[in-house]
Amino acid sequence: MIQGGDFIKGDGTGAMSIYGSRFADENFIGRHTGAGLLSSANSGPNSNGCQFFLTCAKTEWLDNKHVVFGRVLGEGMLVLRKMENVQTGKNNKPVMPVVISECGEM
Repeated sequence: MIQGGDFIKGDGTGAMSIYGSRFADENFIGRHTGAGLLSSANSGPNSNGCQFFLTCAKTEWLDNKHVVFGRVLGEGMLVLRKMENVQTGKNNKPVMPVVISECGEM
């Protein structure tokens, strides 16, 4: 799993959205069935903010806890695999910055 999106504190504790600091879970229709899924990271029910994660494998234990809202397409999977293979250190944090830039229009 690759987590990101904490543009508030940069340490995994920040929360902000267009709805305020937290917002409710939308639905649990999507399942964590494999690599390349984009899902809301939260700290419990109805606590979504700015953070998200990308799956690198099937993670069914996250079903009904985190909302799947997108997926990586095409060559983006190569980028995902490269990020997945960056060496990690203390607290499973990458030992070097992982930054996606010049990614085009979102």
